[in-house]
Amino acid sequence: MRIRQSVTAGEVGGVMDEFNLILLRRNSNLQNYSKKVSHSNTMDSLETREDLTSILPYLPLFLRSSKLFWPPPVVEALKSLAGGPSHSNVNSGQVLGIAISDLRNSLSLPVSTLHPSALHGYALFFDDLMSRDASEKWFGNVVPQLADLLLRLPGLLETHYQNAVSCNGMETGLRLLESQQQGVVFLSQGLIAALLVCSFFCLFPTTNRGVKHLQTINFDSLYACLYDSYDVQQENKIKCIVHYFEKICSCMPMGNVSFERKVLPLTNRPSHISFPRANFWSKSSISLCHLEVHSSGFIEDQSAEALEVDFANEYIGGGALRRGCVQEEIRFMINPELIVGMLFLPAMADNEAIEIIGTQRFSNHTGYASSFRFCGDYKDVKGVDSMGRRKTRIIAIDALCHPGKRQYTPECLLREINKAFCGFYDQSKRQQYENLFLDTGFSEAEFDEGIRKPLGSSMRNLSTPKNLSTSFQAIDETSCNQPTGDDERKWDYDNVGIVTGNWGCGAFGGDPEVKVIIQWLAASQALRPFILYYTLGLETLRKLDKLVQWIISHEWSVGELWEMLVEYSMQKLKRETKLSFFNWLLPSLYDDDDVPVMMDM
Repeated sequence: MRIRQSVTAGEVGGVMDEFNLILLRRNSNLQNYSKKVSHSNTMDSLETREDLTSILPYLPLFLRSSKLFWPPPVVEALKSLAGGPSHSNVNSGQVLGIAISDLRNSLSLPVSTLHPSALHGYALFFDDLMSRDASEKWFGNVVPQLADLLLRLPGLLETHYQNAVSCNGMETGLRLLESQQQGVVFLSQGLIAALLVCSFFCLFPTTNRGVKHLQTINFDSLYACLYDSYDVQQENKIKCIVHYFEKICSCMPMGNVSFERKVLPLTNRPSHISFPRANFWSKSSISLCHLEVHSSGFIEDQSAEALEVDFANEYIGGGALRRGCVQEEIRFMINPELIVGMLFLPAMADNEAIEIIGTQRFSNHTGYASSFRFCGDYKDVKGVDSMGRRKTRIIAIDALCHPGKRQYTPECLLREINKAFCGFYDQSKRQQYENLFLDTGFSEAEFDEGIRKPLGSSMRNLSTPKNLSTSFQAIDETSCNQPTGDDERKWDYDNVGIVTGNWGCGAFGGDPEVKVIIQWLAASQALRPFILYYTLGLETLRKLDKLVQWIISHEWSVGELWEMLVEYSMQKLKRETKLSFFNWLLPSLYDDDDVPVMMDM
């Protein structure tokens, strides 16, 4: 390689002495900055920005005299890479691995923080699994542009902080959005691309990420897993990432993406809905929203104005950058801009959710888990809102993992419904929601009351008349590609429903019949107009559509259906029933079938 030929040994030594001094100061001083300075939205001094100082320890850049920069050896290496294989000699996966090690050494990143099989994984994919023509295009055209994007990263970040503004009273600059810290970060797709190139070259520091409950964001484990134990779905995950880089190098998208940590406060706060207790759900007289069942198809393929549920791990992204290949991981592969959230979003608590608006889908796919396959380019035609975000709204909510019989306890039922409610609730509807409290005589003090005793079995068939609207306003697809006007700042949330499926089931081990009811209740309570529910052909839910029709025909409220769920769960815990919830609630559903019996959990 000829990455450093233009720098003499003496110059490198002098530069590195200065650079090492900066490195030593960085970790010791940056945390003190955030305690001593007040936030400023101006560019008078980057050092005084609390948002930047919170995230800088986790970025590969350095800050001095209000300028972000790469150390000179990294600049020289990136310039060589940007010149193409004739300058850098990087024309294969094996040599790319050497370049990655070289860049990391220039940043003084410990060798121990790179997976020992990672560089073998890069060589395997680009030298053996990728065709010769595709490999030549990758190293001749794509890698040089990725290096050029990294050279521009300091300027992109400085521009980002210069343009960061307040949105509804919240700051929008890139920062560590810690647990219980409600807030939003707005990033341009260009900045996201540059950050993901850092992931590809494994340049992010990993020190103290675990302490802050942050996942790794470098791609070393993604490639290492391919080498250590090859499987075809891992190869296809990487194909999605490679395709993303190819696409942004041919045409850089110009939109924005927002990442919001949503929090239901555990105590009452002005202008916030607090974390509900069981009495809140028991007393709710809100009508159940429209629920439409789809036995086939994927959440990401629907076109309605809706929040699309990410069946998330508490650490957002789950195993996307390792071996994971189920619902969340697949979404992160076909919408790779989601991955950047792993940089600054620590693990979610029980009263938190993460909403991401604006990511672009780049890849088509088929299959799931071991059958997952990359199927070429995807043309994302979603419309764009007034903030420059695609109208793709994704809500990450994490279900209990392997809860077993514990999932039927009042505490776990409450945890799951509040988790879904946190994700589905629209803070802008608070006034409308408070009016419902007044109309029903419900006080916010009752948020904190304890678990209410379940209704008796005699209440099972009770129905109270409700004015339930099940209308589903169709989306005007003719305008989906047009920029929207000022009214879009309201995000058309009156028409934004929920698109979901078997959240918390499958690998997470939840009861599908209980989970669908919990999501229905939470969406209804959050005043969402509809749910589109994708069962993926799950046999357990084959009667869901008929059950929904029966419940709607009896005009049950949220509170009434919640009480039924609580009563059933208590019987499950006491071993008084072995029936599934659907069969327990409406035995006539199964008059012509074998009676479904739940396995002990």
